[in-house]
Amino acid sequence: MLTPAFDLSQEPDFLLLSIRVPYTRTSEFDLYIDREDFKFYAKPYFLRLTLPGRIVEDGREKASFDIDKGLFTLRVPKETPGQHFEGLQMLTSLLAAKGSRSAKPLVEDMEACSGSVDGEEDEEEEFDWQVEQEMYTENSEKDLSALQKYGFGNLRSGVFTRLQDELGDVIDVKTPDNATATERRQGRLAAESAKFDPDHYLADLFEDDAVQNLLKFRPWWREWDPDTGAVFTEEEKEQLRKFTNRSYLLDRNSRLHVWLGLLDIILAYAYDIRITEGEHSVESSWNIRKLSGTLCWLETYSSVQEVLVSFGRRVLCYPLYRHFDLVTAAVRDAALIFRSGKACVLKCLLDAHKVFRENDPAYILNDLYITDYCVWIQRVKQDKVTALAEPLRKVSLRKADLELQLLELEAAAAMVAEEEERESARPPAPAQSPRALIQELGERVEAGLRISQPPQAAHSRSSGERERDSAVASQSAAARVRTDTAPAGTFLEVCPRKNPLLIVAAHEGEDDDDDDNLC
Repeated sequence: MLTPAFDLSQEPDFLLLSIRVPYTRTSEFDLYIDREDFKFYAKPYFLRLTLPGRIVEDGREKASFDIDKGLFTLRVPKETPGQHFEGLQMLTSLLAAKGSRSAKPLVEDMEACSGSVDGEEDEEEEFDWQVEQEMYTENSEKDLSALQKYGFGNLRSGVFTRLQDELGDVIDVKTPDNATATERRQGRLAAESAKFDPDHYLADLFEDDAVQNLLKFRPWWREWDPDTGAVFTEEEKEQLRKFTNRSYLLDRNSRLHVWLGLLDIILAYAYDIRITEGEHSVESSWNIRKLSGTLCWLETYSSVQEVLVSFGRRVLCYPLYRHFDLVTAAVRDAALIFRSGKACVLKCLLDAHKVFRENDPAYILNDLYITDYCVWIQRVKQDKVTALAEPLRKVSLRKADLELQLLELEAAAAMVAEEEERESARPPAPAQSPRALIQELGERVEAGLRISQPPQAAHSRSSGERERDSAVASQSAAARVRTDTAPAGTFLEVCPRKNPLLIVAAHEGEDDDDDDNLC
């Protein structure tokens, strides 16, 4: 038997059911109505629902069938007129058989979900059960007891022993089946401290134009109206119908871990929605699982403050935009999501489920966490979901709580910025005039071109040589006078060659000395 696509809505006095049954005979419809129980049969479709309120069959019910669309519509009166039926959009929980809500953990209500009446749909479920039995026989009781627990409600173990190849692409824990909760936390904190980049953080802090634009974005839950009910797409409704209905028996500590893990996942999801401006990118799968310590390190938290600190540290260590204001924005978004009710939370989970489902091998996280959260959240009471928004509004997350020395970094960066401002505010040194520059350059060139005489040659020079040297010096002085009196704006082209007059005079003196020696 096939479970048809269906949808429910309500009026003050009536319950409306829309059931899509294409390719069926119009003359073969069977209905069963008994208070909370509703059954529909039209070969090959079978649907059984457990409703959140009572309906009656008193002659006021109406049914119609659109042959072109294959849509069967039923209008059934409520037993108590004006009663509001809660959770009509929680399609997975409606598929539960009556009395199945107190089953053991991870027990599947196979008949309720498959709609099978003759057992022909049970083969696939039996195969899944055999896989679990095979895992059990491969490990002794001692080995199983030694394996660490993780996943939704810490109900899983041994999953990664057969997924070693995909392990590094999904989580950061090296040996999840052997690492204790304390070891996982210590590893997470050490990895975050090693990954934190002060330069990246300061760059996003002082050059925050892109971040400010992201902070102005309004995600879809800002427009959510809890009074109008949940608005799920057809794809989301189809996914709800595909989920296997399960019941969970959780102790007090496990329930606390489940709620805090849900908060951690919603925070990571809210961050991704904001930085992608509502349109998931190829990095969305990485963003959500990397920012969630629950998904990336199989972490279990004990308080809301622990969740916020972990999320804040990871935002400032891993993604592209590492700004503390994005952390506080995600916290506000999460508070609004929980205040909007479990339908809004479920829509976020379904979106995250789709992101992981389309990314290999991140789909493993759906099996470990997201699918169970999607089923479990439909069964919890609305007031418990909305109550989680209150501590998020009251909590005060400070930069010092993250233990990344953010305040010290910002103070040092501010001191450097102030010093640069003071340097730029100082008046520049007065520039020399062109005439002074030319004169200084000429003196330097002249000093570099002056040739000193050897000591022995200076004593043997004749009076005629000294007269010639005096004449050369007079010519050099005259040249300097002409340079000083040149019009302003005239530049000299300095040639680095030696003064030929001095060189000639030196050579002549050397020749005379040779002649005297010959005499």
